[in-house]
Amino acid sequence: MSLRVAVQMDPLHSINVAGDSTFHLMLSAQARGYSLWYYDVGSLAWTSTGEGPGTLTAWAAPVTVRRPASAGESHYTLGEFATIDLVDDIDVVLMRQDPPFDLGYITGAHLLEKLKGRTLVINDPEQVRNCPEKVFVLDFPQFMPPTLVARRIEDVRDFQAKMVAQGLPGDLVMKPLHGNGGKAVFRITADGANLGALVEVFGQMWKEPYMVQPFLPDVAKGDKRIVLIDGEVAGAINRRPGAGEFRSNLAVGGSAEKTELTPREAEICAVLAPELRKRGLVFVGIDVIGGHWLTEINVTSPTGIVAIDRFDGVDCGGLIWDAIARRHTAMVAG
Repeated sequence: MSLRVAVQMDPLHSINVAGDSTFHLMLSAQARGYSLWYYDVGSLAWTSTGEGPGTLTAWAAPVTVRRPASAGESHYTLGEFATIDLVDDIDVVLMRQDPPFDLGYITGAHLLEKLKGRTLVINDPEQVRNCPEKVFVLDFPQFMPPTLVARRIEDVRDFQAKMVAQGLPGDLVMKPLHGNGGKAVFRITADGANLGALVEVFGQMWKEPYMVQPFLPDVAKGDKRIVLIDGEVAGAINRRPGAGEFRSNLAVGGSAEKTELTPREAEICAVLAPELRKRGLVFVGIDVIGGHWLTEINVTSPTGIVAIDRFDGVDCGGLIWDAIARRHTAMVAG
Protein backbone atom coordinates (compact mmCIF):
# COMPACT_ATOMS: atom_id res chain seq x y z
CA MET A 1 0.00 0.00 0.00
CA SER A 2 1.29 3.47 -0.89
CA LEU A 3 1.25 5.90 2.01
CA ARG A 4 0.88 9.68 1.93
CA VAL A 5 3.48 11.03 4.34
CA ALA A 6 3.79 14.55 5.76
CA VAL A 7 7.20 15.29 7.29
CA GLN A 8 7.26 17.88 10.07
CA MET A 9 10.89 18.93 10.14
CA ASP A 10 13.48 21.70 10.22
CA PRO A 11 14.17 23.71 7.02
CA LEU A 12 15.08 21.36 4.19
CA HIS A 13 17.83 23.59 2.86
CA SER A 14 19.75 23.45 6.16
CA ILE A 15 20.12 19.69 6.61
CA ASN A 16 23.35 17.74 6.14
CA VAL A 17 22.29 15.17 3.54
CA ALA A 18 25.35 13.00 4.18
CA GLY A 19 24.23 12.01 7.67
CA ASP A 20 20.74 13.35 8.31
CA SER A 21 18.35 10.64 9.52
CA THR A 22 15.20 12.47 8.41
CA PHE A 23 16.55 12.82 4.86
CA HIS A 24 17.47 9.12 4.96
CA LEU A 25 13.91 8.23 5.96
CA MET A 26 12.48 10.42 3.20
CA LEU A 27 14.65 8.71 0.58
CA SER A 28 13.54 5.32 1.89
CA ALA A 29 9.85 6.29 1.80
CA GLN A 30 10.20 7.65 -1.71
CA ALA A 31 11.86 4.42 -2.88
CA ARG A 32 8.74 2.57 -1.70
CA GLY A 33 6.50 4.78 -3.81
CA TYR A 34 5.21 6.81 -0.87
CA SER A 35 4.32 10.43 -1.60
CA LEU A 36 5.96 13.08 0.58
CA TRP A 37 4.91 16.52 1.84
CA TYR A 38 7.12 18.91 3.76
CA TYR A 39 5.98 21.45 6.36
CA ASP A 40 7.17 23.44 9.36
CA VAL A 41 5.55 22.93 12.78
CA GLY A 42 4.77 26.65 12.88
CA SER A 43 2.26 26.22 10.06
CA LEU A 44 -0.03 23.86 11.99
CA ALA A 45 -3.56 25.22 12.40
CA TRP A 46 -6.50 23.66 14.24
CA THR A 47 -10.02 24.76 13.37
CA SER A 48 -13.37 23.86 14.87
CA THR A 49 -16.90 24.76 13.78
CA GLY A 50 -18.34 23.26 16.96
CA GLU A 51 -19.16 19.97 15.25
CA GLY A 52 -16.93 16.94 15.03
CA PRO A 53 -13.35 16.59 16.29
CA GLY A 54 -11.96 19.69 14.56
CA THR A 55 -9.59 19.96 11.61
CA LEU A 56 -5.79 20.09 11.73
CA THR A 57 -4.07 21.54 8.69
CA ALA A 58 -0.52 22.45 7.67
CA TRP A 59 0.94 24.78 5.03
CA ALA A 60 2.82 22.13 3.09
CA ALA A 61 4.43 21.38 -0.26
CA PRO A 62 4.91 18.09 -2.08
CA VAL A 63 8.61 17.28 -2.10
CA THR A 64 11.00 15.03 -4.00
CA VAL A 65 14.42 14.31 -2.45
CA ARG A 66 17.64 12.97 -3.93
CA ARG A 67 21.33 12.67 -3.18
CA PRO A 68 23.09 15.41 -5.19
CA ALA A 69 25.15 14.04 -8.07
CA SER A 70 27.44 17.07 -8.11
CA ALA A 71 28.41 20.10 -6.04
CA GLY A 72 25.81 22.81 -6.15
CA GLU A 73 22.94 20.49 -7.08
CA SER A 74 19.94 20.77 -4.78
CA HIS A 75 18.92 17.75 -2.72
CA TYR A 76 15.19 18.44 -3.05
CA THR A 77 12.48 19.85 -5.27
CA LEU A 78 9.38 21.45 -3.77
CA GLY A 79 6.00 21.76 -5.41
CA GLU A 80 3.53 24.55 -4.65
CA PHE A 81 2.71 25.20 -1.02
CA ALA A 82 -0.94 24.78 -0.09
CA THR A 83 -3.07 24.03 2.96
CA ILE A 84 -3.41 20.28 3.46
CA ASP A 85 -5.76 18.46 5.82
CA LEU A 86 -3.69 16.10 7.96
CA VAL A 87 -6.56 13.60 8.04
CA ASP A 88 -8.12 13.74 4.57
CA ASP A 89 -4.87 14.23 2.65
CA ILE A 90 -2.31 12.35 4.77
CA ASP A 91 -1.88 8.81 6.16
CA VAL A 92 1.25 9.29 8.27
CA VAL A 93 2.86 12.32 9.91
CA LEU A 94 6.57 11.95 10.63
CA MET A 95 7.37 14.24 13.57
CA ARG A 96 11.04 15.02 13.06
CA GLN A 97 11.87 18.61 13.97
CA ASP A 98 14.81 18.98 16.33
CA PRO A 99 14.40 20.32 19.85
CA PRO A 100 14.66 22.67 21.82
CA PHE A 101 11.94 20.94 23.75
CA ASP A 102 10.16 24.17 24.56
CA LEU A 103 6.51 25.30 24.67
CA GLY A 104 6.44 25.53 20.88
CA TYR A 105 7.55 21.90 20.62
CA ILE A 106 5.09 20.80 23.29
CA THR A 107 2.20 22.69 21.67
CA GLY A 108 2.97 21.07 18.32
CA ALA A 109 2.76 17.67 20.02
CA HIS A 110 -0.59 18.63 21.61
CA LEU A 111 -1.99 19.58 18.19
CA LEU A 112 -0.75 16.41 16.51
CA GLU A 113 -2.35 14.39 19.29
CA LYS A 114 -5.72 15.54 17.89
CA LEU A 115 -5.08 13.18 14.95
CA LYS A 116 -5.10 10.06 17.15
CA GLY A 117 -6.99 7.19 15.56
CA ARG A 118 -7.33 9.02 12.23
CA THR A 119 -3.78 9.72 11.06
CA LEU A 120 -0.76 7.86 12.39
CA VAL A 121 1.91 10.11 13.95
CA ILE A 122 5.42 8.75 14.50
CA ASN A 123 6.66 8.95 17.15
CA ASP A 124 3.40 9.13 19.11
CA PRO A 125 3.12 12.85 20.01
CA GLU A 126 1.60 12.24 23.44
CA GLN A 127 4.53 10.03 24.38
CA VAL A 128 7.10 12.36 22.83
CA ARG A 129 5.66 15.08 25.04
CA ASN A 130 5.69 12.81 28.11
CA CYS A 131 9.14 11.30 27.49
CA PRO A 132 11.78 14.00 26.96
CA GLU A 133 15.22 12.43 26.65
CA LYS A 134 16.69 13.23 30.05
CA VAL A 135 13.39 12.81 31.93
CA PHE A 136 12.18 9.48 30.49
CA VAL A 137 15.53 7.91 31.36
CA LEU A 138 14.83 8.61 35.05
CA ASP A 139 12.31 5.74 34.91
CA PHE A 140 15.28 3.35 34.64
CA PRO A 141 17.64 4.42 37.46
CA GLN A 142 19.03 0.89 37.75
CA PHE A 143 20.91 1.48 34.49
CA MET A 144 21.96 5.10 35.04
CA PRO A 145 25.08 6.58 36.61
CA PRO A 146 24.50 8.52 39.85
CA THR A 147 22.32 11.48 38.82
CA LEU A 148 21.03 14.73 40.26
CA VAL A 149 18.22 16.85 38.78
CA ALA A 150 18.07 20.15 40.65
CA ARG A 151 18.55 23.94 40.50
CA ARG A 152 20.19 24.83 43.83
CA ILE A 153 23.98 25.09 43.97
CA GLU A 154 23.86 23.59 47.47
CA ASP A 155 22.35 20.41 46.03
CA VAL A 156 25.11 20.20 43.42
CA ARG A 157 27.85 20.64 46.03
CA ASP A 158 26.24 18.00 48.24
CA PHE A 159 26.02 15.62 45.27
CA GLN A 160 29.69 16.24 44.42
CA ALA A 161 30.70 15.51 48.02
CA LYS A 162 28.77 12.24 47.91
CA MET A 163 30.54 11.21 44.70
CA VAL A 164 33.95 11.85 46.32
CA ALA A 165 32.85 9.88 49.40
CA GLN A 166 32.05 6.96 47.08
CA GLY A 167 35.59 7.02 45.72
CA LEU A 168 34.83 8.81 42.44
CA PRO A 169 37.21 11.56 41.24
CA GLY A 170 34.71 14.38 41.90
CA ASP A 171 34.56 15.85 38.40
CA LEU A 172 30.96 16.41 37.27
CA VAL A 173 29.11 16.92 34.01
CA MET A 174 26.32 19.51 33.98
CA LYS A 175 23.80 19.78 31.13
CA PRO A 176 20.42 21.33 30.36
CA LEU A 177 17.53 18.99 31.06
CA HIS A 178 16.02 19.64 27.62
CA GLY A 179 19.13 20.24 25.53
CA ASN A 180 20.18 18.23 22.49
CA GLY A 181 23.16 17.44 20.30
CA GLY A 182 25.70 17.87 23.10
CA LYS A 183 25.04 21.62 23.32
CA ALA A 184 25.78 23.44 26.61
CA VAL A 185 27.27 20.35 28.27
CA PHE A 186 29.98 21.39 30.76
CA ARG A 187 32.58 19.57 32.80
CA ILE A 188 32.97 20.81 36.37
CA THR A 189 36.33 20.08 37.98
CA ALA A 190 36.58 18.46 41.39
CA ASP A 191 37.53 21.76 43.04
CA GLY A 192 34.22 23.28 41.86
CA ALA A 193 36.01 26.44 40.70
CA ASN A 194 33.58 27.14 37.85
CA LEU A 195 30.44 25.77 39.52
CA GLY A 196 29.07 29.09 40.79
CA ALA A 197 29.39 30.78 37.39
CA LEU A 198 27.76 27.86 35.59
CA VAL A 199 24.84 27.75 38.01
CA GLU A 200 24.30 31.47 37.38
CA VAL A 201 24.34 30.99 33.59
CA PHE A 202 22.02 27.97 33.72
CA GLY A 203 19.65 29.84 36.03
CA GLN A 204 19.45 32.75 33.60
CA MET A 205 19.09 30.62 30.47
CA TRP A 206 16.66 27.93 31.61
CA LYS A 207 13.79 27.89 34.09
CA GLU A 208 13.80 24.12 34.46
CA PRO A 209 16.26 22.14 36.61
CA TYR A 210 19.47 20.85 35.07
CA MET A 211 21.06 17.41 35.17
CA VAL A 212 24.32 16.67 36.98
CA GLN A 213 26.25 13.39 36.78
CA PRO A 214 29.79 12.28 37.62
CA PHE A 215 32.23 12.66 34.75
CA LEU A 216 32.73 9.16 33.36
CA PRO A 217 36.31 8.69 32.07
CA ASP A 218 35.03 5.84 29.88
CA VAL A 219 33.50 8.49 27.61
CA ALA A 220 36.98 8.71 26.02
CA LYS A 221 36.33 5.20 24.69
CA GLY A 222 33.07 6.36 23.16
CA ASP A 223 29.39 6.97 23.74
CA LYS A 224 27.32 4.28 22.08
CA ARG A 225 24.14 5.15 20.18
CA ILE A 226 21.83 2.14 19.94
CA VAL A 227 18.80 2.40 17.65
CA LEU A 228 15.64 0.49 18.52
CA ILE A 229 12.81 0.15 16.01
CA ASP A 230 9.50 -0.76 17.61
CA GLY A 231 11.51 -2.09 20.55
CA GLU A 232 13.89 -4.24 18.50
CA VAL A 233 17.60 -3.45 18.25
CA ALA A 234 18.44 -2.40 14.69
CA GLY A 235 22.10 -1.61 15.26
CA ALA A 236 24.56 0.63 17.04
CA ILE A 237 27.50 2.96 16.50
CA ASN A 238 30.22 4.03 18.88
CA ARG A 239 30.82 7.79 18.91
CA ARG A 240 34.26 8.96 20.01
CA PRO A 241 35.03 12.52 21.11
CA GLY A 242 37.09 14.70 18.81
CA ALA A 243 40.48 16.13 19.77
CA GLY A 244 40.26 18.31 22.87
CA GLU A 245 36.63 17.34 23.53
CA PHE A 246 34.87 15.12 26.05
CA ARG A 247 31.53 15.29 24.19
CA SER A 248 31.13 12.54 21.60
CA ASN A 249 28.01 13.78 19.77
CA LEU A 250 28.53 13.79 16.00
CA ALA A 251 27.04 17.30 15.92
CA VAL A 252 30.01 18.63 17.93
CA GLY A 253 32.80 16.85 16.08
CA GLY A 254 32.61 13.28 17.34
CA SER A 255 33.37 10.41 14.97
CA ALA A 256 31.46 7.16 14.46
CA GLU A 257 32.84 3.64 14.39
CA LYS A 258 31.46 0.12 14.13
CA THR A 259 30.56 -1.59 17.41
CA GLU A 260 28.65 -4.44 19.03
CA LEU A 261 26.42 -4.57 22.09
CA THR A 262 27.76 -5.65 25.47
CA PRO A 263 25.66 -8.03 27.61
CA ARG A 264 24.70 -5.07 29.83
CA GLU A 265 23.54 -3.07 26.79
CA ALA A 266 21.51 -6.02 25.55
CA GLU A 267 19.88 -6.21 29.00
CA ILE A 268 19.04 -2.48 28.89
CA CYS A 269 17.41 -2.87 25.46
CA ALA A 270 15.40 -5.90 26.58
CA VAL A 271 14.00 -3.97 29.56
CA LEU A 272 13.16 -0.89 27.47
CA ALA A 273 11.59 -2.78 24.55
CA PRO A 274 8.07 -3.46 25.87
CA GLU A 275 7.75 0.07 27.25
CA LEU A 276 8.76 1.62 23.93
CA ARG A 277 6.29 -0.54 21.98
CA LYS A 278 3.47 0.22 24.42
CA ARG A 279 4.10 3.96 24.09
CA GLY A 280 4.19 3.99 20.28
CA LEU A 281 7.84 5.07 20.23
CA VAL A 282 8.82 3.43 16.96
CA PHE A 283 12.19 5.11 16.31
CA VAL A 284 14.32 5.52 19.45
CA GLY A 285 18.02 6.07 20.02
CA ILE A 286 19.51 5.34 23.42
CA ASP A 287 22.94 6.47 24.61
CA VAL A 288 25.19 4.23 26.72
CA ILE A 289 28.65 5.13 28.03
CA GLY A 290 31.33 2.55 28.70
CA GLY A 291 29.05 -0.33 27.73
CA HIS A 292 27.31 0.13 31.05
CA TRP A 293 25.67 3.50 31.81
CA LEU A 294 22.39 4.54 30.18
CA THR A 295 22.38 8.35 29.89
CA GLU A 296 19.57 9.25 27.46
CA ILE A 297 16.54 7.81 25.67
CA ASN A 298 16.11 9.91 22.52
CA VAL A 299 12.52 9.98 21.22
CA THR A 300 12.07 13.47 19.73
CA SER A 301 14.27 13.29 16.63
CA PRO A 302 16.76 10.40 16.98
CA THR A 303 19.75 10.14 14.66
CA GLY A 304 22.43 7.60 13.79
CA ILE A 305 20.75 5.38 11.20
CA VAL A 306 22.94 6.49 8.28
CA ALA A 307 26.13 5.42 10.07
CA ILE A 308 24.53 2.19 11.33
CA ASP A 309 23.49 1.27 7.79
CA ARG A 310 27.02 1.98 6.57
CA PHE A 311 28.80 -0.06 9.25
CA ASP A 312 26.34 -2.92 9.73
CA GLY A 313 24.87 -3.29 6.24
CA VAL A 314 21.29 -3.02 7.52
CA ASP A 315 18.44 -0.92 6.17
CA CYS A 316 17.21 1.08 9.16
CA GLY A 317 15.02 3.25 6.94
CA GLY A 318 13.28 0.20 5.53
CA LEU A 319 12.86 -1.34 8.98
CA ILE A 320 11.32 1.88 10.31
CA TRP A 321 8.86 2.10 7.41
CA ASP A 322 7.98 -1.59 7.86
CA ALA A 323 7.10 -0.85 11.49
CA ILE A 324 5.13 2.26 10.50
CA ALA A 325 3.21 0.37 7.83
CA ARG A 326 2.26 -2.34 10.35
CA ARG A 327 1.01 0.23 12.83
CA HIS A 328 -0.92 2.08 10.13
CA THR A 329 -2.62 -1.13 9.00
CA ALA A 330 -3.56 -1.94 12.60
CA MET A 331 -4.94 1.59 13.13
CA VAL A 332 -7.07 1.44 9.98
CA ALA A 333 -8.35 -2.01 10.95
CA GLY A 334 -9.47 -0.51 14.26
